Amino acid sequence: MSNDTNKELVRRFYEAIEQERYEDLHDFCHPDFVFYAQVDTPFPGVEGLIESEKKNFDAFPGFKMPLEAIVAEGDLIAAYFTFEGTHTGIPFAGVPATGKSVRFSLMMLLRIKNGKIIEKRSHVDMHDILRQLGAAN
Repeated sequence: MSNDTNKELVRRFYEAIEQERYEDLHDFCHPDFVFYAQVDTPFPGVEGLIESEKKNFDAFPGFKMPLEAIVAEGDLIAAYFTFEGTHTGIPFAGVPATGKSVRFSLMMLLRIKNGKIIEKRSHVDMHDILRQLGAAN
């Protein structure tokens, strides 16, 4: 698949996430999909991704996650986002809702196989998020 086709797949994937259309994620992911929230923390399958993403995003109802940049080379896609939300939902990382707004960057590395996303690796500074919530110095 072309770089442009792969980038469009990833754009639509993140559009579904931002619109909280979690069931639509099945359409974008390969049957052998694996999500790595951290280097060695795999969540196998689309259901693992949905569980992880929903848990985080439910802490920040109405969040926004605009895609700032996307780069493709072969089967790899790098996507850079800013996340903005207010912590009024469920606890996040063990921190009860604070009512505080956060803004932080996210970097994702995705791998495409047979026109579907087979791997997603998330890179985020959790300490920065916890600091903004008042749970860390």
